[in-house]
Amino acid sequence: MLCQVEHLGLVDYAAALELQRERVAQRKAGAIPDTLLLLEHPHVYTLGRNADEKNLLVSAEWLGSRGAQIFRTDRGGDVTYHGPGQLMGYPILDLTRHRRDISWYMRSLEEVFIRTARDYGIEVERAPGAAGVWVGNDKLVATGVHLSRWVTSHGFAFNVNTDLSYFEAIVPCGLRGKGVTSLARLLGRRIDMEEVAACVVEHISTVFGVEVVESVNLKVNR
Repeated sequence: MLCQVEHLGLVDYAAALELQRERVAQRKAGAIPDTLLLLEHPHVYTLGRNADEKNLLVSAEWLGSRGAQIFRTDRGGDVTYHGPGQLMGYPILDLTRHRRDISWYMRSLEEVFIRTARDYGIEVERAPGAAGVWVGNDKLVATGVHLSRWVTSHGFAFNVNTDLSYFEAIVPCGLRGKGVTSLARLLGRRIDMEEVAACVVEHISTVFGVEVVESVNLKVNR
């Protein structure tokens, strides 16, 4: 089974949402194979379907003063932050070709990052009742998905070189008493994003049993 990986660079969140919608429609129509969009975003806070606005701890005006936008989305989950240095992944997969089981899909995404973290000598774990992968009390990778006719969208946010101070403006994922971390913080050095992306793609190929074809998409309206 084929999976097209599109490396998009830094893309505005609104443009990425529109691209996801296009790819989902194309996947439903059978016009494209499974697709993974890999990118970074400018500073943005997103609120999922179940988000409690009380978990946004500052005003929209204050966020704007720091150059950050706010978006409501159709993914699951609460509020989170995306920004430069964070590897975003939007898998557009037709689960009828894999397994019609959203829990299996979420656990499989987590498995990708359990293996990726181990490549860097870091042991991560799942947390009962909380999505994503964790190092102790701190989340390293956030996950949140949307499903339409068994085609997935949204996906994961992997803190690689992320400026973690931006998380101070929210209760990340609505989980009080929990923190966030990054690969750079855990290893004490800046990490090459292309190297990390290559590890993630390799493990997606293995975990989901797909053959990867990679491309660089320069036509996204950033």
